[in-house]
This record gives sequence, C-alpha cells and structure tokens, in this order.
Amino acid sequence: MTSAFLSALGGRIAERWLTLLALPGLLFLAALTTAGVLGHEHWSDVGRLRAWLDALASSPASRSTGTVVLVALGVLAGAAVTGAAAQSLGAGVELLWCAEPRGPLLRRLADRRLRRWRAADAAFRDALVTAGRARIEGAEEADRLVALAERRHAERGRIASAPPRHPFGTGDRLAAPGQRLWRAHRLDLNAAWPHLWLLAADGTRAELHAARLRLSAAARLCAWGAGYLVLAFWWWPAGVAGGVAIVSGVRRGRAAAEAFGELTEALADLHLRDLAAALGVDCAGGVDRAVGERLSRALRKEPEAE
Repeated sequence: MTSAFLSALGGRIAERWLTLLALPGLLFLAALTTAGVLGHEHWSDVGRLRAWLDALASSPASRSTGTVVLVALGVLAGAAVTGAAAQSLGAGVELLWCAEPRGPLLRRLADRRLRRWRAADAAFRDALVTAGRARIEGAEEADRLVALAERRHAERGRIASAPPRHPFGTGDRLAAPGQRLWRAHRLDLNAAWPHLWLLAADGTRAELHAARLRLSAAARLCAWGAGYLVLAFWWWPAGVAGGVAIVSGVRRGRAAAEAFGELTEALADLHLRDLAAALGVDCAGGVDRAVGERLSRALRKEPEAE
C-alpha cells in the first residue's frame, strides 16, 4: 500500500510539474528562440526558421548521443527554471492584486477607484429615482428608465459591490465577505475562518481550494504575459500573445476572486450556528449582532463585557 501511495504521489507531482512548469516553460523557450532567429525584420519568415533548424540538425554535434541528451536536459532545466520564475512572479502579481493602499501610488489608485465608484453610485441613484418617479406617474418611458437604472447598477457593480478600499478590484472582492459579515453579524471573519474551515465538509473545502487555485493560475497567466511582452522588444508577435495573456489573466482573476469570496461567505452563513454551538454560544433566536459579537470575542480570546 505504501509503494502504491508513493507511486501515485510521484505521478501527481510529475503531472503538476509538467503542467505548471515544463510545458509553459518549453513554449516560452520556443518563442525566445524564434525571436532570436527571426527578429522584427523577418518576423513571419518560416523558411528562415526552418533553415536554422535544418542547419542545427545537420551539425556534427547533433549526431552525438551524449550531446543530444545534454541539450535535452538543458532545455528541460531551462524550462523548469523559467516556469519557476513565472510562478514566483505570479505570486507577486497575486500579492499586488490584494495589496492594501500603502504608499503614494497604491493610495492614488485606491482613491481613483473610490471616485469612480461614487460617480457610478450617484448615476445609479439618479437613474433609480427617475425610474421610480416615471413608474408612479405611469410614463410611457418607465420601462426604458428602469432598464437604464439596471445598467447603472451593473456599471457600479463592475467597479465594486461596496465603496472600494483597495487599489485593485480583486482585493475588494476578497475583502467583501468579511465586510458584509461584520455589518450583518459583527463577526470577525479573520478570527472565525480557521474554525469555519474545520467545520466545513470535504466537498466544500474542495470547492474553495479549486477557486483559490484558479486565482493563482490567473496570476501566473499574467506573469507569463509579462514575459512575452518583454520578448516583444525582439519579436513583436510575442507582444500580441503577452497582451492577450494579461487581459485573460486579469479577467480570470476577477472571476476567481468573485467565486472565492461568494464561497467564503456561503460557508460562513451555513456554519455560523455550528460555530456558535461548538464554542458554547447560545443562538436559539438566530445569529444576530449580539451573537456575532460574542463569537468574535470568544475567537479573539477577549473577556466578556461587564
């Protein structure tokens, strides 16, 4: 049984290494080689690239098995190093997405998002008041004004569901469950989260873990896109691929953060009673603010108020 477990574990590690590091790294090395051979002047000259490959294959060194093995190992090692670098850069992108507004640049970005949200909120409220007045008066254009108010609401939601506090939307999406739970129940989600995680079923944990992995994958995609943008200095088609990768990564990151936030809040809503029961907090009348405050104090190890 132990050998079977180790074999399965080794297979998963190899598959993960191949998917996350080797294959994207090999693709990047291929693009790097293409950029070096073609450049801007011959960016679409496939014949030039084929001739270079034929010359490489016909060289005396290519007939040596040892040389071929060493080159193959070097390429795999280079792909792994490139993939590891992209993974590290992706972790940095993820931290940037969730950064607090510290420093002049991040504060400026957060203030800009807040101004945009307030303008969108004002436009939505004006449209809502106008639509409500038109419905009361029975105006013919009431339906159009209601649709306009719905569009304004969607525009505000694309910025943030609440007044933004972070430089980037991903940070607000991840912080939104904690803010809503605090407003509704006075529950400190940071303190409650480890306990809620232990109360969750395996399927729920798997869903949260998958959403978290999608967020990391989106950040890595942005990191690969940045690498291809650098290659664009030598071969401009790489810039197209880099731009597409970054746009796709940002969109996927927003969707993953939204899904992770919704799953986090759903987990808290479903297990608040279980958490209260586990901590010996009476919630027979429902989880209101008084119960939430008691839970937060108990989780922070704070004494009960006199």
